[in-house]
Order: sequence, then C-alpha cells, then structure tokens
Amino acid sequence: MNENTPPRCTAFLGARRVAFGPYDEVARALAALDLSAGGLLVFDDASGAQVDHPWPPGWGAAPSSADAPTRAAPAAAPQVGRPRMGVVAREVTLLPRHWDWLSQQPGGASAALRRLVEEARRNHAGRDSVRLATERAYRFMSAIAGGFEGFEEASRALFAHDAQALARCTATWPPDVQTHLNWLARDAFTPVDPAPPSAS
Repeated sequence: MNENTPPRCTAFLGARRVAFGPYDEVARALAALDLSAGGLLVFDDASGAQVDHPWPPGWGAAPSSADAPTRAAPAAAPQVGRPRMGVVAREVTLLPRHWDWLSQQPGGASAALRRLVEEARRNHAGRDSVRLATERAYRFMSAIAGGFEGFEEASRALFAHDAQALARCTATWPPDVQTHLNWLARDAFTPVDPAPPSAS
C-alpha cells in the first residue's frame, strides 16, 4: 500500500465476509447491517490486525472525522538553515563504539544511519516482505480461526512457508476465511534470495 492509498479493512460477521475496502466505505456498509447479534470482526488489510468498530480516534477515514469541517493549517514561520526534508527526530540508543564509528562517517551520524537503513531495506526487501505477510496472515487467523479444526497445523504450515500444507490444513474452513487468509498470506511463500555476502 503506497502513501496515496487510503487505509483499507475487511469486515466479517462470524465467518462470513460482509464488507471490504476503504474504512469510510466499510463503515457505511456496516451501518446498513443489523449487528445486534454480535460476531463482528474488522481487520486492517495492511497489518491483518483486528480493529475496533467504530474506529478508534485518529483514523482519518472514520465517519466521525469525515464530516468535520476542514480548517486551513496556519502558515509555518520561515526557518533559517537546511530544509527538514521530512526527517523525524527520535531517540537512538547505541554503544559508545557505534557512536564513535558514526561520528567518523561522511555527513555525520544522521546521514550515516540513513544510508545504513536504505541499504538494509534494499538488501532485505524480499525477506521483509515474506515476514510481514506471514505476521499479517497469522494475526488474522489467530483472531478469527483460533478455534477451528487444524488451526495449530495451519499455523505451523504458515510459518514454515508451506503453501500446500496450509491449503490442506484450512480445507474445511469457511470459504470467506480461506480466501482472505490466502490473500493476506500472498507474499509469505515467495522464494527469497539469500542475503548478499558481507564485504570482507
């Protein structure tokens, strides 16, 4: 999901998928349903995590904020020095030898850390994609299928990245649950190239 794509979610009533799409669209779909019997589960599509309904405060797509009047942001006062370039300041804790090494790098510690992070993102993109898809799928299946027959075996198959074993273990699960689980886990079975050898 890129930065221009609104957050999306999928809603289940029991084991039946009843709505999916951007949060505001799902909220409208759920408003038209009778939810009095309970059993509603909503999952964020990016993380697979269960989310509360109505949406927690702070969701831009929440109905409560969609109707709120928009106010123009006050103009920022001009600042002297380098532009911020969207950087965010956070605390980093390192050993003294790490700080010593960073201080000797071109551009200083911040520039060196940014280069290291970008290099790691490139080198481990495949493995990160597999890991995130595995975790995303597991969050969903734990919440909705924890009591289903074959759940433990399906969990082992997922973390073993064995698509065929996962399909066998979930063959008796409700079709909507199978479909959504397979979609969330779509990148969990991608072959990953070995990490490049470190420079000697």
